[in-house]
Amino acid sequence: MAAILRKTSGLLRVNSGILCPKAKLSGFAHMSRTKKAALVTFGALAAGSTGLVSALHISVSAEEYDIHPPNLIWPHSGVFSTFDHASLRRGYQVYKEVCSACHSMQYLAFRNLVGVTHTEAEAKTIAEEFQIPDGPDEEGEMFERPGKLSDYFPKPYANDEAARAANQGALPPDMSYIALARHGNENYIFALLTGYCEPPAGVEVKGDLYYNPYFPGQAIGMAPPIYNEIIEYEDGTPATMGQIAKDVSTFLRWASEPEHDERKRMGLKALMVLSMILGVAYYTKRHKWSVLKSRKLAYRPPTA
Repeated sequence: MAAILRKTSGLLRVNSGILCPKAKLSGFAHMSRTKKAALVTFGALAAGSTGLVSALHISVSAEEYDIHPPNLIWPHSGVFSTFDHASLRRGYQVYKEVCSACHSMQYLAFRNLVGVTHTEAEAKTIAEEFQIPDGPDEEGEMFERPGKLSDYFPKPYANDEAARAANQGALPPDMSYIALARHGNENYIFALLTGYCEPPAGVEVKGDLYYNPYFPGQAIGMAPPIYNEIIEYEDGTPATMGQIAKDVSTFLRWASEPEHDERKRMGLKALMVLSMILGVAYYTKRHKWSVLKSRKLAYRPPTA
């Protein structure tokens, strides 16, 4: 046994010498001076170039000057929370009386208001206030008719060119999905509406633009759209700037995802059903499959 151990240890020493020679561990030491100098120079140039590019990127990037909107606590932000429907109704009033003059909501229909902000009769009355182009009729002519619940919100301008001509070349964005299309969602909308202020020292804004630190580039072509008591709420709520911004931000967040409350309701139902199924599955696993998994198979050779 001792002889076998000595032989094995000798083989290990030989193999370790073959597999890990000193020459391979110190390959850089055996390089010539020219190769060493070239390698060091290449490394220094690579590190310097990387640092220079990073410094230039930081110096010309405007991201460090962008102000991100603060995260506010909204009534619908909880896992099981729903929208404040009174705020949604007020938010629709703000959109109708203030925002709809320039901004469209072409992907929202009047039927979406039913059961959320208005009753069916109220939604029909709102739709009938608009004249919707339709046709052709039996004579091949286009005509206008009162709106129906199945119609979508009409655009304030006939086309994008007309919208740009009326807004000094700027195209007002559609508000259907604006809350999900911007970083910060409804926080961005609230911060933008309440963030108009005088530009700081050293910042110049053109005469037809307004300074808003929450808008990308800080210069926006839209004039401050809201201020205190710009409208009178139907329910008597004080129409302060903060209240108006909160209500319209909530409405635009709902407009971008009308199925928000239903999705959470279905999720809660699914969790309740799955919890019941989990109990049944645990009982089946514990009392049924445990017997099958613990069975022992014994082989008995045939007797002669």
